[in-house]
Amino acid sequence: MAIPPEVLYKDIPELFEIDLGEALTARTEALSTFRELGPPDLCHVVKSTGRTGQRDLGSYHYVSGVDASSSASLAAYINSLTYAIEENSAWFSSTAKWKVRNGCYCCFNAFSRVDMRVDVKIPGGVNAYVIDLRGERHEATPEIWQETYVSALLRAILYSDDPTYTLEAYRKLDPITNAEGELRFLQAAEALFSKGWQVGSDPEIQVATVVSNHLTAGIMKYFGDSGRFQQAANMFEKIMVHEPEVSSLLARSYIGMNEEVKAVQIIANAMKETPQSYTLLHAQCDFLRTKGKYEWAVKLARQAVNCAPSEFVTWEKLTDLYIDLGQYDSALLTLNSCPMFTFNGRDAHRTLPVAKIHLPFTRAIGEILPERTKTEDDEADPALQRLPAPGLRGTWARAYSLLTRLVAQIGWDELLKTRSSVFVMEEEYRMQKAQGDIKQVGGNGHAASGSRGVIHEDGTVVQDDKASTRGIIAPPSPEPTEVPTIKVSSDSVEDEDAEEGDIVATPSHLRNGVSALVEKPVQAAGEDKQDSSDITAVAQAEPFSFSNKRLCERWLDNLFMVLYEDLRVWTIFRAEVAHFKTQHVAYRKTGMEWEILGDLGVRLHHKEEAKEAYQRCLGGTRYSVKPWARLMEMYAEEGDITRTMQTAIRVAAYQYAEYTEMTYPTQIARAFFKLGQIHGFAKISFTLLSMGLPEPILKIMESYLHYGKVFKVEGYDF
Repeated sequence: MAIPPEVLYKDIPELFEIDLGEALTARTEALSTFRELGPPDLCHVVKSTGRTGQRDLGSYHYVSGVDASSSASLAAYINSLTYAIEENSAWFSSTAKWKVRNGCYCCFNAFSRVDMRVDVKIPGGVNAYVIDLRGERHEATPEIWQETYVSALLRAILYSDDPTYTLEAYRKLDPITNAEGELRFLQAAEALFSKGWQVGSDPEIQVATVVSNHLTAGIMKYFGDSGRFQQAANMFEKIMVHEPEVSSLLARSYIGMNEEVKAVQIIANAMKETPQSYTLLHAQCDFLRTKGKYEWAVKLARQAVNCAPSEFVTWEKLTDLYIDLGQYDSALLTLNSCPMFTFNGRDAHRTLPVAKIHLPFTRAIGEILPERTKTEDDEADPALQRLPAPGLRGTWARAYSLLTRLVAQIGWDELLKTRSSVFVMEEEYRMQKAQGDIKQVGGNGHAASGSRGVIHEDGTVVQDDKASTRGIIAPPSPEPTEVPTIKVSSDSVEDEDAEEGDIVATPSHLRNGVSALVEKPVQAAGEDKQDSSDITAVAQAEPFSFSNKRLCERWLDNLFMVLYEDLRVWTIFRAEVAHFKTQHVAYRKTGMEWEILGDLGVRLHHKEEAKEAYQRCLGGTRYSVKPWARLMEMYAEEGDITRTMQTAIRVAAYQYAEYTEMTYPTQIARAFFKLGQIHGFAKISFTLLSMGLPEPILKIMESYLHYGKVFKVEGYDF
């Protein structure tokens, strides 16, 4: 179906329907599948020329940040779309003028699990009603409107810079633009605080509570990203009167305000009332960690595990503290005990086939971006693309980050030794079985042999059970001088390059060496070709007991395999870099490969090498915001104003190209406010002026500083 150009919006994305109204029907059918906060708001309009015989066209787009406190504010948004249609400049043209005839704005209420809808007829009236999960209509009450308003704000705040949540034709606007709007948000959040658990929680939290849910997460993110905890603390103080467990949030707010004495007093008083609150215990743990009191923190973390043994975060905190203390065997055992949950992503709309996708972008800032066409820079080595770690989500990703922290501190070899000292290994099991002490080992700890397979995001593996033994024991290499040791440490790039340069003759030799060292495990019991008498003889010669060891959970076994894949690729990469340096030859990769290697460096805690990889991405023609955003965060951490500004301009261009027309909360705002705390807003402003930016781009960049001045973010006055 041909869509005439005069029906399109000038600068708003839209998707044209094949059948009129199908987007609304699909949303109604999908309401029962929304589990938590729900998807972004849907704005559907019908465009018409008013002529008989001319077919009406339906288009829609997704939006967040629109004030959903009343039918008037939502109707005003639809009315604003009437001025966004391209106007035909030829006054004598016979082409009929297209207008928005009516519209429907849909906003999901995450508290009552209903869809608030506002129908607008232009010209005409406004009709607001509620659609429940069964598709039935109900009246809209003030309570429903308040819940809808808070739900919309939480989506705007929490979805604002989530890199994993992508949606076609998704427009993001500023949810709160002035102090009055912020006050209204706080009042509504306070009124609905006791219902906060109804909107769900992060995937790492198994059971949403009054202090662990999307409402509290949204409040802490909104005020925490700008370092303005005073407003949040004022609200929590009022709520704490009838919800003592909120003391943990209040204490965190005071710590964020550098009011540590007050925070400690609040925690001490709250512990008398709610001694079994794991969130309160964790607040104490985090405070003690900042003071270097790890032994005290571990005791509290153990108590938190006893209070909430079914929560992942309590075991995660204890594992983290064991790593701080250098008790790596205890850290592994604790990690092995973590309860893992199925990952549920954010709610999203069902993708519908469309007649036309219209994604206009006419802003001046877009001129600095590369074309969105696929180039050679978008290709990558299949070995890099197949790395399983980027696919981990939820508890699996958090557990993996603990594992990478472990390997960064003690190295791969030492980690494997620690692993074999606390878990039953395949070789031990085979010998014990032959001896007759153990008849059968069940459960997740026994990793049988098999071929390599695919590791999924939940940690399960298909056709590969060698994770218990893979990489533990390997035959010595015939040429040890050409085999590098896989070890992740905090050594400098120069040291690592020098060592690998001495070892590696050619990249192909390196690849063979790494394979010989790590990939080839000892034969498992099922594949051993020895006869039973030989096995029995070995077992009798080396008797031992499993009484001081545990079975390794299958998911942790699989995470070791994921880590092995990351380390193998990283070691080959660093050795290749060293080899090419010694040969004085340029080391070339595509933009996508550099980006993957940068992500890999971040995962393995090689910050400088990761930064170098991201910097190598920038010279290509690949359309990707990730390297710019990662570098912006790194430069902001270092306090480098000029480089942060240079990368922030690119990130802003990408954001506006994706219709993110919001200032806060965004990655750029966080970077600006971090610099503001160090240097002050005035220096940032002068740096922007000195860069000689075109007026439209300068205006966009200064909008972040303007937000900081309006809300008095730290650094705004110097």
